[in-house]
Amino acid sequence: MPHLHCSGSLPGHTLSRRQLLCRVGMGLGGIALSDLLQGERRLQASIGGALTQTHHTPKAKRVIYLFQSGGPSQLETFDYKPLLNERHGQQLPDSVRQGQRLTGMSGNQASLPLAGSVFKFAQHGQAGAWISELLPHTAKLSDDIAIVRSMETEAINHDPAITFLQTGNQISGRPSIGAWLTYGLGTDNENLPSFVVLITKGKADQPLYSRLWGTGFLPSRHQGVQFRSGKDPVLYLNNPPGVDRDSRRNMLDRLRDLHELELEATGDAEVNTRIAQYEMAFRMQSSVPEVTDITAEPEHVFDLYGPDAKKPGTFAANCLQARRLAERGVKFIQLYHQGWDQHGGLPNGIRNQCRETDQPAAALLADLKQRGMLDETLVIWGGEFGRTNYSQGKLTATDYGRDHHPRCFSIWMAGGGIRGGTVYGETCPFGYNIVKDGVHVRDFHATILHLLGIDHEQLTYKFQGLDARLTGVEEAHVLKGILA
Repeated sequence: MPHLHCSGSLPGHTLSRRQLLCRVGMGLGGIALSDLLQGERRLQASIGGALTQTHHTPKAKRVIYLFQSGGPSQLETFDYKPLLNERHGQQLPDSVRQGQRLTGMSGNQASLPLAGSVFKFAQHGQAGAWISELLPHTAKLSDDIAIVRSMETEAINHDPAITFLQTGNQISGRPSIGAWLTYGLGTDNENLPSFVVLITKGKADQPLYSRLWGTGFLPSRHQGVQFRSGKDPVLYLNNPPGVDRDSRRNMLDRLRDLHELELEATGDAEVNTRIAQYEMAFRMQSSVPEVTDITAEPEHVFDLYGPDAKKPGTFAANCLQARRLAERGVKFIQLYHQGWDQHGGLPNGIRNQCRETDQPAAALLADLKQRGMLDETLVIWGGEFGRTNYSQGKLTATDYGRDHHPRCFSIWMAGGGIRGGTVYGETCPFGYNIVKDGVHVRDFHATILHLLGIDHEQLTYKFQGLDARLTGVEEAHVLKGILA
């Protein structure tokens, strides 16, 4: 067999034709492998998660978080305290307060009179959960929810308290829960964002900021995307006048070429993120109009969610929208409903809030259940803290207000991995302190991650030399008492 000299080989060294073809074949194979790996990296940049597999078998595939911004009063909803009615108007005992700090809004009051709730409570479900008459629709589903009456937080004012619940830290700049989940797990639908935010329209209360659904130090592709009511659910998504879809496609192709040159030169991973987000926006031009058009829903579904369901931007319409997003594989769906900050006029204020939210929240559970989706969807209802057992401002037999109270408040959870018909935790007869099974914000976050198959200590991201995580460096516990 004739021998051929090989460029780059040692002087005088010859290769047989068989050896040459073998080496060339290996080179071509390497090129093909490199291209496959690059494609895999691009896929990772667009839809994949950081975890190649979950740490344990997940109970839930997605989360719908119904955040009640402003701090709903636990004493008017889920934490029945008849002693407050018996001692209505009497002073908060020092032995109960125990020197705990108050806000500046009530800390300078001459007196702190106890305020009993004007609303009636009744027991519901197999667990005999005490639920207020304000929540008749939720009460009917008491066997599907786990009520946690012993939540506690360290923040006493709205902004740090909301930031703590949403990001695991009172100081802004950390990744939100939804960002952590999509960073770890990716998405199940490459045509929609993995993290969507819906805010009730027209509610004037404590402000909400986009950093509450931001990515902090995580890659920006995990940012929550706000869907708005109206003809443009996502701002700047549609093509401007005079630009058709083919022109947009050509522009994106050329933009990709430029970005890939930048990526080759700099190695900056955020370049891949920009490419992926441009492509996502292009696909969303078709997927978003379809998912946000609720007009095709049958009439019985609108009846289930209540009279506001056909009004874009209402909590009812957003709950229905959340179910449609869940059906299409969106991983984390965050609803915000403001208006719960009742420092005065609480009876009328909370009555209106419950009218707007009770039926839609219960309808969402019922709708998911009848579609076979509740077992794999974790649904959460709750705010950033609770309210005081004493009245802020003037107290009468029918009217009062309640200040912020971080020491104890109530939430509920349902769906994927949650044991329905459960009441977890207990507060003192005055509704001021936790006496059994306290649940810190970090425990709450650890439980959410656990239900999606994630060990909260193992989902980390290197930041400023540390392995940062949602639950921080302090101890956190999964709430096993509410798990199915």
